[in-house]
Amino acid sequence: MDAQVERLQQTAKLISQTQALEDGVAWHRAAFEEIASRLAGPDFPCVFSRNAFRKQLLRFVFVESADRDGIRHLAEALTEYVELSRDWDGQLDTAYPLLVMFSKEAVTAHTVERYHDFGWQVLQELHHLDPAPWPADVDQDPDSASWSMCFNGMPLFCNMSTPAHLNRRSRNLGEYFTIVINPRERFDVFAGETPSGRKVRANIRNRIHRYDGMPHSPQLGSYGVGALEWLQYGLIEENNERKGVCPFGHRTAVENEQEILTK
Repeated sequence: MDAQVERLQQTAKLISQTQALEDGVAWHRAAFEEIASRLAGPDFPCVFSRNAFRKQLLRFVFVESADRDGIRHLAEALTEYVELSRDWDGQLDTAYPLLVMFSKEAVTAHTVERYHDFGWQVLQELHHLDPAPWPADVDQDPDSASWSMCFNGMPLFCNMSTPAHLNRRSRNLGEYFTIVINPRERFDVFAGETPSGRKVRANIRNRIHRYDGMPHSPQLGSYGVGALEWLQYGLIEENNERKGVCPFGHRTAVENEQEILTK
């Protein structure tokens, strides 16, 4: 058995697709089945997610509450996920996406905007619990084209999918608020600023147009070449220009350590 897969199976926090399906908690199974119904369909626009689902690569963490215990559970799972992802060999078939799924008791939002507010609150609290310094080569300002959410020393891309998305169906994975997390580098490898990467992005965006019945969001771009990453984490329903300030605020490692010690 591959050592990476064996370590995944032994982890205390991350849950495999098989484990999610066999989980004794009703809402975990319901959430997984909704994900499966979408990713099994040939029209779902993200070809990477469909490939990961088909090859049993998805990993889950289910968050029961948004209190301190729930966020700490998520932080522990995300730490494990990042450690797992450090061993990536660059192949698509060893790229494990993480789906963070929240119970209906954890989040009481009813609109896309409120779900996004909750998602940013979660990312901010994870940042407060971050066990590692912010990477030196990633800008700390979300209004920089080279900013990404980071955790445990790894830049990440976070995709917020909400039950309130009706027009933008590609950002609706069912009744449970979900943050899909992947290491930033995987997008750079498979869909970066290269001829093959641009072709992949064009294909996915054409698929989004067909699936959603509307063109892809104008906020979608490519990392490091002008598009702001934070705007892509939570897409609004309309294809409008967006203004505003990112809800995320950077804290130093010392500030985070002090925050942890006081809790």
